[in-house]
Amino acid sequence: MVHNGLTVTLRSHPAGPRLLVVTGDLDHHTSPGLRDAVEELPLEAGSGVVVDLSALTFCDSTGIAVLIAAHQRAQAAGASLALAGIDPDIARVFRIMGLDRLLSFYDTAEDAVRALAA
Repeated sequence: MVHNGLTVTLRSHPAGPRLLVVTGDLDHHTSPGLRDAVEELPLEAGSGVVVDLSALTFCDSTGIAVLIAAHQRAQAAGASLALAGIDPDIARVFRIMGLDRLLSFYDTAEDAVRALAA
């Protein structure tokens, strides 16, 4: 799915979790693309989702709100959500905001998949 310069691709992983690969800028104009992709995910108790942000180049407060909403949706369904591959500058902003206490961060999508599959 492409939305104003943001690409969100859903992939399956052999270990079980679904992968949402996010590419581009996540901001006020593009966040509906990620929000729609998250809302379309079939979530159930025990399932997992990895949001691969390794190709994310920018994230504003609207994008952060979408990621928090994704976490809340997963929690409500009894599923796990992990963020992976966050650029160090973006990760720093997330840590300053305290999101590292709410969301699970992993260096790579594979690290996140292993953690969710464990």
